[in-house]
Amino acid sequence: MNKLSPPRHVLVTGSSTGIGRTCAVHLAQSGFLVIAGVRRPSDGQQLESAAPNLRSMQLDIADGTSVAAAAAQIAEITGETGLAGLVNNAGIGVHGPVEFVSIDDWRRQFEVNLFGHIAVTQNLLPMLRHGAGRIVFIGSIAGRVTTPILGPYSASKHAIAAVAAALRMELRDQGIHVCLIEPGAIQSEIWRKGDEFAATISSDSPARQLYGRQIDAITRISRDSAANAIPADRVARLVHQCLTSSHPPVRKTVGRDAMFAAILKRILPERLFDGLLRRILGI
Repeated sequence: MNKLSPPRHVLVTGSSTGIGRTCAVHLAQSGFLVIAGVRRPSDGQQLESAAPNLRSMQLDIADGTSVAAAAAQIAEITGETGLAGLVNNAGIGVHGPVEFVSIDDWRRQFEVNLFGHIAVTQNLLPMLRHGAGRIVFIGSIAGRVTTPILGPYSASKHAIAAVAAALRMELRDQGIHVCLIEPGAIQSEIWRKGDEFAATISSDSPARQLYGRQIDAITRISRDSAANAIPADRVARLVHQCLTSSHPPVRKTVGRDAMFAAILKRILPERLFDGLLRRILGI
């Protein structure tokens, strides 16, 4: 694999846990000067002790003031060298039937998984342009394959895939590569949070009465996926490739489950794919 010039500063958002933390540590150990965006100072302290070349920075991508303050700090840190990379990873998962997810929760889902990434990218693009940098979006196979109960999360990942595609074309002539990574089941805190959601739906609630079979099916599949999830370093290695290869990937799935789902989604008519998914879920 051909390499570009020696790596410089890279920002990784959502570095407290899971994919973000693993990417931040992996990139730092690979020689990048990593700025790890975290929401809590305690997470940052733990990260800084895990790898050299890593400094944490408080960053809430859904808060415009926080994004602007972080951008100013990053400009001061990077100086004349600019920014070599931006890894847009931060994200949350809002679960529930479309009918019963409140509009506020829909907005929260998109504030973090979509608008927050747009805000960070807009603020850092001048530094990326100056540093001949690259942008990596951590999407999800849910951006291609939508299941019941995970509609808000899937919708946000569909949207970020569209943003990544638009940026890829818009920035091509400026020499800024844009990569979209779509993991399947990766070892992460997201599975525990899914169980927590299921526990909040009481047996006598309208949501449970109308959508109980689907809620139970998604909970069961999520637990099975968690048991077979692959390590997050698979994603971290691909992020490194996106940031260093002379021919970086454009859109790449991670994990056998994501690859098969993407292939089936592409080749099967929509109605047949829906039927297959329903059989898999047992609904």
